[in-house]
Amino acid sequence: MPPTTKTPDEWLSEISTEKNRGIFKLFLGYAPGVGKTYNMLSEAVRRASRGEDVAVGVVETHGRKATAELAAKLDRVPPRRLEYKGTIFDEMDVDAILVRKPSVALVDELAHTNIEGSKHAKRYEDVMELLDAKIDVLSTMNVQHVESLGPTVQQITGVQVRETVPDWVMQRVDEIVLADLTPQALQKRMLRGDIYPVDRAQRALAHFFRPGNLIALRELALRQVTRVVDRSLDALLEKDATQQAHTVRERIGVCISSNPGAQYLIARGSRMAQAMGGEFYVFYVDVGRDTRPEDQKSLAENIRFAHNLGANVVRSTGRSVADAVAQFVREHHITQVIFGRSARSGWQRYLYLSAIQRFLRDSPAVDVHIVTQEAP
Repeated sequence: MPPTTKTPDEWLSEISTEKNRGIFKLFLGYAPGVGKTYNMLSEAVRRASRGEDVAVGVVETHGRKATAELAAKLDRVPPRRLEYKGTIFDEMDVDAILVRKPSVALVDELAHTNIEGSKHAKRYEDVMELLDAKIDVLSTMNVQHVESLGPTVQQITGVQVRETVPDWVMQRVDEIVLADLTPQALQKRMLRGDIYPVDRAQRALAHFFRPGNLIALRELALRQVTRVVDRSLDALLEKDATQQAHTVRERIGVCISSNPGAQYLIARGSRMAQAMGGEFYVFYVDVGRDTRPEDQKSLAENIRFAHNLGANVVRSTGRSVADAVAQFVREHHITQVIFGRSARSGWQRYLYLSAIQRFLRDSPAVDVHIVTQEAP
């Protein structure tokens, strides 16, 4: 059966203030071993003891005894077995869960990519279908899998995260719990062999689990939790007739090209818009330069990335980037605009500075951010 897909707008358009969809609760961590799955299972066991119908869709114990003991206390929907390149894999059986229709389903590792032949390509799509069926979902994820944070995580750790969850999925989260340990406590767990076998622990501590990495990732996780909490508060205030609604919002606009480094700019703009509670736009001006197939491919990837981060993508054609961007700022009432800077010397630097000066001369009042843009 081919994977079924919906656009981010289609998923988000189905959100309602009424209880016509399941409640999505996410246990977020900043690194393996902080206790996401254990905390999720602990809540599930408590809810089952109160009489709720709870079923495990998929839980990865990673050989951890305490986690496996908790999982064994819950009813489990048998997985679907799929063969891929001569190897048998167990994947969550979405259709079996829909038939079983528990009140609460546990779906570990939200960013997981499903084996070819599964109903959906990504596990978060499985979760959306369960929520559509009015099944509450408890799930887990580490913060480095949030798509807009990919470039930042790569800068911090040197690791490019391959499996990601689009930011629009985070907008669908109803409740969020931070599974937290101090970096020092996490390193002690690593040394005891509680997370990885001891022979792997030293390698991990020297690379991904370095103190600086863990502190930075923990801060990213705390910020992500804060955004979900702030969004919940805003929704509550909007329903409270005694509170005055906000009438002025920041509008962040990011100007991109086909340069693969534009994804860093898009991620930067997305984070700014989320932090300010503003609207997010990505703007591309076609001046006839991106004609090579490789340019068109990287441009399409940049635009796909922008859509996944919830951007309003605007495309235009023209002879002058500066003139087109100035018009874009006027028409969409942009309050802050982000330009990338990749040309550092010679004739290209002169042309870049001239275009910026022309934009500043012709545009309405707007805050301008110039961000160094490096292609990976």
